[in-house]
Amino acid sequence: MTVAVGPAPLTPSEVVSVARAGEPVELTAAALQAMASSRAIIDDLADAPEPAYGISTGFGALATVHIPPESRARLQESLVRSHAAGAGPEVEPEVVRATMLLRLHTLATGRTGVRPSTATAYAAMLNAGILPVIREYGSLGCSGDLAPLSHIALALIGEGDVRDQSGTLMTADRALAQAGLEPVRLTEKEGLALINGTDGMLGMLVLAIADARMLLTTADISAAMSIEALLGTDRVLADDLQVLRPHPGQRISAANMRRVIADSPIVASHAGPEDTRVQDAYSLRCAPQVNGAARDTVDYCTVVADRELAAAIDNPVVTLDGRVESNGNFHGAPIAYALDFLAIPIADVASMSERRTDRMLDRYRSHGLPPFLAHEVGVDSGHMIAQYTAAGIVHELKRLATPASVDSIPSSAMQEDHVSMGWSAARKLRTAVDGLATVIAIEVLTAARALDLRAPLSPADATAAVVTCVRERVAGPGPDRFLAPEIAAVADLVRDGAIVRAAETVTGTLDTLDSLTTDSTTEA
Repeated sequence: MTVAVGPAPLTPSEVVSVARAGEPVELTAAALQAMASSRAIIDDLADAPEPAYGISTGFGALATVHIPPESRARLQESLVRSHAAGAGPEVEPEVVRATMLLRLHTLATGRTGVRPSTATAYAAMLNAGILPVIREYGSLGCSGDLAPLSHIALALIGEGDVRDQSGTLMTADRALAQAGLEPVRLTEKEGLALINGTDGMLGMLVLAIADARMLLTTADISAAMSIEALLGTDRVLADDLQVLRPHPGQRISAANMRRVIADSPIVASHAGPEDTRVQDAYSLRCAPQVNGAARDTVDYCTVVADRELAAAIDNPVVTLDGRVESNGNFHGAPIAYALDFLAIPIADVASMSERRTDRMLDRYRSHGLPPFLAHEVGVDSGHMIAQYTAAGIVHELKRLATPASVDSIPSSAMQEDHVSMGWSAARKLRTAVDGLATVIAIEVLTAARALDLRAPLSPADATAAVVTCVRERVAGPGPDRFLAPEIAAVADLVRDGAIVRAAETVTGTLDTLDSLTTDSTTEA
């Protein structure tokens, strides 16, 4: 599927498809026309005797310095070279592709003044699989993601390091030549237009939202498995209880959990009057409330992302009526706040998941399961240390939930005296999302083992399907084994969405309220 890039907003799914599947892009006719029209305005200003910021002046704190015509091409290239000052490890290829796509979209709006040929070359570089090396540090999230975008622009002019389609590290000029592409010679305003945007942090927000939606569905499944394994009740999941507190995410999470353990023989086994327990622990009873609040947070962050996907961010910008105006739209605060906000429920969902894992391992709280789910108690340790791993990750996620956007380190000789730190917020959120996947995987792995140990009682059909999915990669209960590969294997299933797909073979599509009138709740 070729993604059409024009003045119209991109969709989150288009961003994900280019970033992760490497789908090609194509500039629309409307984009080419819009860019040609705004470029004519820039050319007129370049020929005018009056200085115009970004066209015939320096940048930032040097905006008062007038640049003569013969030096303006060098000005743009010098800008790119000097701003390509990132440091640290390389960021992930999917982040590079997302960043390039989103910058290309802003160019395609016609609001930046770049030549159509420059945007076409940018798209060709992306389509050729040439990924400039972007470093971890270099963006303060104000004046956009300056260093990351500068590394991309540097490759466009044939300088710096890139990775080709095979992942081989090489110089940009060599990669462009191999792909049959020519380096771009920048003209007035183009260097600035290529580097002044929030594209990196936005790309990471869009990818995090996609991951979070899938992980929260998986967390509903793992919570349901744990309720079943711990002989909990599903009465608290009833829809009429959820509507008493009408948060939409909570209702969806409860519905997911209800469907996963519908008609469970294990749940039915203790549903009679002989069960004297009044209510389950919070980590079981309140899972819809926590997972649901996380869902609602994701929905809010999606609103922010959608607004930003409709944006055209540059400074100065060519307005629809032909003015060229300085502005502050490059400030990353709206995205930074959303990135920081999402990190909070990510940590909390992981924290609740780890508590359920711990309950299954504690003989005093597991209602008959062997200590640590060990095969031979005393000789074997079972999943004892898997809980340590989950706890260690949860600790890290709580640290990562501290907002980056409340910090500001002034730069550019106090011209940029308040910055967003949105890039930093995005980087820590990626780490948090990855950590959540592992914590949920440990819960799924532990719950699957616990359900096996409940035999001869059988789990619900949906949880049984998940256990079968896990057993394709990890053996069932037995003497202690090398556990790290088993955690990694299930984490792969979680990240791939395989756990969700396994449950949905029985439940049908989760994350919908369409079947609330027919889905069943076991009466206890």
